[in-house]
Amino acid sequence: MQVRNTLAGGVMVALTVAALALTGCGGGSKAASGDSAVTTVKIGIGAPLTAGSVAQGLGIQRGVELAIKEANAREDIKAAGLKFASVPGDDQGDPKAGVTVANTFASDRSLVGVVGHLNSGVTIPASKVYNQAKIAMVSPAATNPALTLQGLNNVFRVCTIDSVQGPMGADAAVDKFGAKTVVVVDDGTPYGEGLAAEFGKEFAVKGGKVVFSERTSDKDSDFNALVTKIKGANPDMVYYGGTYNAGALLSKQLFESGYTKPLMGGDGLFDPQYVALATPQAAEDDMVTSVGLPTSELPKGVEFKAAYEAAFPGEEVGAYDAYSYDAANVLIEAILAAAKDKGAAQVIMPVGRDAIIANVAKTSTEGVTGKIEFDKNGDTTNKAITVYRVEKGEFVPYVLPTK
Repeated sequence: MQVRNTLAGGVMVALTVAALALTGCGGGSKAASGDSAVTTVKIGIGAPLTAGSVAQGLGIQRGVELAIKEANAREDIKAAGLKFASVPGDDQGDPKAGVTVANTFASDRSLVGVVGHLNSGVTIPASKVYNQAKIAMVSPAATNPALTLQGLNNVFRVCTIDSVQGPMGADAAVDKFGAKTVVVVDDGTPYGEGLAAEFGKEFAVKGGKVVFSERTSDKDSDFNALVTKIKGANPDMVYYGGTYNAGALLSKQLFESGYTKPLMGGDGLFDPQYVALATPQAAEDDMVTSVGLPTSELPKGVEFKAAYEAAFPGEEVGAYDAYSYDAANVLIEAILAAAKDKGAAQVIMPVGRDAIIANVAKTSTEGVTGKIEFDKNGDTTNKAITVYRVEKGEFVPYVLPTK
């Protein structure tokens, strides 16, 4: 996914200063207590925290922090001489800011893994920086197939890709909802373009008609001209490839114009903020696809939800929170295995970094989101997609993956 292209210089300066303060100019790895038997290893969190899809970015941060909190309480982690710390990096959903975050992470010799980023347009350029620094990167949310087709051995993701998600949405639109005509809109980002294209191709294969396609910007807020065009075409539904910020405004303006048929989109819309920004009335019957199963349907979902709500009172589990939790645990286990094999102090060295990347590639475990294994490209082998529909202001499962 990719959203805004604005860069707040002051925020990034603050990020750099904070990172240097955490690392002592990139030099130290021992615990602050002075205990030489403990090596503090850092995991970066690359996500939009002040601009872009902030609600989803903060959820990613919380998922990682929960995993690290639990890891630091484990006896096997202590026995291996490890302590974990998180380093948030605010990429603002912007590729340039994302590369700045990646370079800041790479300058910290104690940082050996990254959970991130949210947006495909940010993750792809950032991944190249991590590759040069031998930092294992596990994305919880970037779904554009191009990410793992770069041939970089350090790049992984625990979410499935748009070439799976887009067709699933089209199948549900035709088979479940009965749509025969659709207008396809994307936000001009790698995420939005790719997802919309995959949806449109499958919709046509299913016998549906794409009346027209339109490219907008992820920064757009006034869709009046597009809404007029859509009303004139009167399709059975509108498909939007993009994130909730702009997608919610399109849904709202369509509803206010008198067009009451549903808008459908991908995981970028799957957040309570979509309904809040669109208004429950406008969002009613809108549909989204999202990776994986609903939390309540996952073997460890209830346990995760309880732990999450205890750690972050008043916060709901978001679309990628369990995925970031799983991504962090993949890194934690890979680092632990490297520490046991080579010694805790070596995990931040080149030999340790190589071992961590190799250990991530060999992952085979049951996470909150289900079975976690990676193919030769670093993609998850878990292809589950759920379709949700807005009912009375809430996302409700509409089509569950076939088992």
